[in-house]
Amino acid sequence: MRPVDVNALDVASATKKFFSRVLPIMLVMLVCNQLNRSNIGYAQEHLQADVGIGAAAYGFGAGLFFIAYAIFELPSNMMMEKFGAKVWLARIMVSWGFIAFLMSFVQNETMFYVLRFLLGAAEAGFFPAVIFYFSRWVPAGQRGRATALFIAGSSIAAAISGPVAGGLLTLDDALGLHGWQWLFGIEGILSIVVGIIVFFLLDSKIADARWLSAAEKTALSATIDAEDATHTVKDGAKVNRWKMLLNPQILVLCLIYFSIQLSIYANTFWLPSIVRQIPGTTDLSVGFLSSIPWVCAVIAMYFAGKLQDKARSKRPLLVVALLVAAGGTYAAAVASPVLALVFLAVAAMGFKSASPLFWTIPQSGLHPMVLAPAIAIINSLGNLGGFVAPFGFGIIKEQTGSVIPGLFGLAAVSVLAAVLVYFLRERQRPTPEIAEETAPAGKLRESHA
Repeated sequence: MRPVDVNALDVASATKKFFSRVLPIMLVMLVCNQLNRSNIGYAQEHLQADVGIGAAAYGFGAGLFFIAYAIFELPSNMMMEKFGAKVWLARIMVSWGFIAFLMSFVQNETMFYVLRFLLGAAEAGFFPAVIFYFSRWVPAGQRGRATALFIAGSSIAAAISGPVAGGLLTLDDALGLHGWQWLFGIEGILSIVVGIIVFFLLDSKIADARWLSAAEKTALSATIDAEDATHTVKDGAKVNRWKMLLNPQILVLCLIYFSIQLSIYANTFWLPSIVRQIPGTTDLSVGFLSSIPWVCAVIAMYFAGKLQDKARSKRPLLVVALLVAAGGTYAAAVASPVLALVFLAVAAMGFKSASPLFWTIPQSGLHPMVLAPAIAIINSLGNLGGFVAPFGFGIIKEQTGSVIPGLFGLAAVSVLAAVLVYFLRERQRPTPEIAEETAPAGKLRESHA
């Protein structure tokens, strides 16, 4: 005879359905998102040849995306709370797909800058909306896995974007269009189509999910509400949402995420350029070789995800991931082009694993009333790394002819971020024994083993 928590069984069943039904939709959305973000990295050489966009202009334009992202992130996420995930995520996808499609008509630097800025404005709010969505649907003990699987989608997209971009670039002169025009056009249309489909497939609230039973809806909603209640202010004190955003912890979170984004987007936008230094490469081979670090990152994120849901504290794992990123980046800076690719794969395993590890900390440690705007602030300010990295690397390359000094800088920033992790406070999960002892007796019943 052993006790069985009926409520827990319903929660587990509901969560399993979420992972099998909703998470794949999110992954497809993220793949489309990352394809449209990273495609300019493969089009860089062609934009320079056909449109006259040099390294510094390319870096500035690539980074402008994140300036707009930072400006519109918080308003977008607040609108998501008002309209719901179903409407807002579909709107984001359709609008960014349309602007990404317009990139195929770029004729000069100014047009390039404007469209990159508009693309950032259109996409603003996507990632924090998804993370907030997880916090409303997935119990705390499974959010790390959900976030890891979701962020793994960006690595999957990066892994396939190389071969896809290389293939589309070979369509040069087809129907009188350049290969990079095919690249932007087709990937933009794909996002529009997926966005329309998402509107009909996604549910905004647990109560709206027809694929959950009544018992599963009740149990899952009660679990999320109970977890939210652990943040309740004592003695009924009134919560000032905006005052809570001034918490120094949020600033530390912003700095750490900024460093992670520096590494991610330096590699997203400049990895193809580094790979081109390997003798004998072509558009197609650059695409396939550039996918290697991201494939390694997917594998590393899988194992990191299995570890993080078992760990009471995510901070040690995050420190290790950041130090692996620093070591791999430093080694890549001093190695030959072929070995540099190998070490960049090691670095990618570190900084991509760091991202889902990082997001479990604000999800579990921040008050529910401040969670959505806090995630938006962390993501928008942290994503400024997406401006600094490509723009800084562009200036460095134009001045020195190499991105090596930039790699040294990335390694140093990752080490600094590892130090900052120890200034974070984290609400640790209880051990299974403690959880069992504190389980409500009314929700237990006897069953035969």
